Amino acid sequence: MQFSELSLIDPILKALAEEGYTNPTPIQEKAIPILLSRRDLLGCAQTGTGKTAAFAIPILQLLNEERSKSTGGPRRIKALILTPTRELAIQIAESFESYGRHLNLRHTVIFGGVSQHSQVNTLKSGIDVLIATPGRLLDLMNQGFVHLRDVQFFVLDEADRMLDMGFIHDVKKVITKLPSHRQSLFFSATMPVDVAKLADTILNNPAKVEVTPVSSTADTIEQAMYFVGKDDKRKLLVHILDDKNIKSALVFARTKHGADKVVKDLLKAGIGAEAIHGNKSQNARQRALSNFKSRETRVLVATDIAARGIDVDELSHVINYELPNIPETYVHRIGRTGRAGHDGIALSFCDAEETEFLRDIHKLIGKHVPVIDNHPFVLNISAAAVSATPSRQGQGRNDNRRGSGRPNNNGRSAGSSNNGGQSRSQSPRSESQGNNASAPRREESSSRPSRSTSRPQTQSRGTGNSRFSNTSSDKNY
Repeated sequence: MQFSELSLIDPILKALAEEGYTNPTPIQEKAIPILLSRRDLLGCAQTGTGKTAAFAIPILQLLNEERSKSTGGPRRIKALILTPTRELAIQIAESFESYGRHLNLRHTVIFGGVSQHSQVNTLKSGIDVLIATPGRLLDLMNQGFVHLRDVQFFVLDEADRMLDMGFIHDVKKVITKLPSHRQSLFFSATMPVDVAKLADTILNNPAKVEVTPVSSTADTIEQAMYFVGKDDKRKLLVHILDDKNIKSALVFARTKHGADKVVKDLLKAGIGAEAIHGNKSQNARQRALSNFKSRETRVLVATDIAARGIDVDELSHVINYELPNIPETYVHRIGRTGRAGHDGIALSFCDAEETEFLRDIHKLIGKHVPVIDNHPFVLNISAAAVSATPSRQGQGRNDNRRGSGRPNNNGRSAGSSNNGGQSRSQSPRSESQGNNASAPRREESSSRPSRSTSRPQTQSRGTGNSRFSNTSSDKNY
């Protein structure tokens, strides 16, 4: 299917074509017609599936139709998108800017950690779409700068992350200020009981769209595991990153202190790196992310709090310096790569204390991650220590193909014994398309539709003559 078959108006089709997009992702193909029919929607979809475009495009079209019928008057907030992090809010705003560049609509994004002055001025000038984080939104509502009485479209994005980050009470306060007659869209990568209950209170007879089981990893991602002593992880990371074919790598650490230490070690080894985590100022986080996207910084080290707020075009490598203690987090982490049909590589370090985490990961994804056992810092771990009965059988693909920066080993999985063999093969890939493993579809900036070519084309993201402008003076965030 192509976007031209989804009853979209010419200005939006033109913007999509300028971005190089012709084919919708599965969630876009399912959700756009539902939303254009003005039904509520419950979406179980991870970051990277293209879900932001799935709601941004129909909201823009419906708002444009209404605006064309209006007789003028001041702009009032007609669409509210609530998201847990500044980074994701910015990316959603970029999507609205891109797809609405030929429409006479205005949007802005508000978040905490920066002065509210320019945000307030933008709000006073009048906007159609507001993208916000809960804390700053409530703050400006309490000061009388934001009124939600005219909202027609409400999007709650990353609901499970809202819950994890303790924002759920703020979200409920916002909901009480919304009109009862509205179209509501609810997205969550997972659906725990508390999140499902919240969805029931927000949605009215919703259509349900589910893409990518939460346990699946994208078949475009090659996964590999390194057994290594805790004290040798730094040396192994430097050893791997000495391969200049690895143009960019996102490295995950479990703690903020650990992330800073990894950066310090990499800089000492002459490898450009920056950290992004909750203790960094908003400006520092955004600067580090911008440097990474522009390839000024080769390695970005992040904690899980930033996992869903990072989206980088054609990111080739994700490295789990420390395994997460929640197996679903592994799926979310490695989904930063292998998007939009491009190949990605996910390398993970496992020390003796992390074998329990690895067993849980194996059980969740339904297969054993292949082991690299021909590196200089091998730690011998028994097969029994990491064996788990997978919840579903994953049949990987082993084609003995090699490429720069790709894991090469003897093809054994993480549950097999360490025999020190030196034969090499490409690690198998999961048969399921999916998440994040954010799905192998790129989203916000992330949330974009799949491109029409196998490799993304570099496009200018400026607004040009677009009348759909981000009116905030914080344009560069």
